[in-house]
Amino acid sequence: MSAPLRAVLPAAQKATSAVIFLHGLGDTGHGWADAFADIRSSHIKYICPHAPVMPVTLNMNMAMPSWFDIIGLSPDSHEDESGIKQAAESVKSLIDQEVKNGIPFNRIILGGFSQGGALSLYTALTTQQKLAGITALSCWLPLRASFPQSPINSTNRDISILQCHGDCDPLVPLMFGSLTVEKLKALVNPSNVTFKVYEGMMHSSCQQEMMDVKQFTDKLLPPID
Repeated sequence: MSAPLRAVLPAAQKATSAVIFLHGLGDTGHGWADAFADIRSSHIKYICPHAPVMPVTLNMNMAMPSWFDIIGLSPDSHEDESGIKQAAESVKSLIDQEVKNGIPFNRIILGGFSQGGALSLYTALTTQQKLAGITALSCWLPLRASFPQSPINSTNRDISILQCHGDCDPLVPLMFGSLTVEKLKALVNPSNVTFKVYEGMMHSSCQQEMMDVKQFTDKLLPPID
């Protein structure tokens, strides 16, 4: 499967690490590339792919950038399993491309916002290679019933996860975030899962959240001498 088109913020020096970040429904990678420009570290390459345009059931079948179809936004809504798995393969091909460019798997953080965050969680937890970490913003774990009740494969048992959510999110309620973090703590080493809640934040991001993302990223991807 071909890798998606993307907005790229190149490293200011030689790239020894990469952050791949997936936008939310109806968006593009450009806004997140701009957001990372404010918190960038000079040895990290930031890649913000654009989702393909497709009809979305939730939005009356209107075509818009979407990683997979969304049928509903309640915990028991039917999910687009084949679409999610196909999108994950597309993201994995993007990761493989960076590895071919000389950045090892364990120097790559995969993350995303909302639908993109959901896809980043699913992709990172099902890949056969251990990534450095996951940044999951205002999102949920898709196809959660297909994950085991106990820890997943040993590859990703110790992956670090930063999960963030606003307590006033009207689209993906905080309850989704709370349910997701409990599931994640059952799947991976719970001491590696951090859940941060931002007071008054809706379905968006805020400066404090981006600083927390930067701190998490810089800790996992320090410069290489």
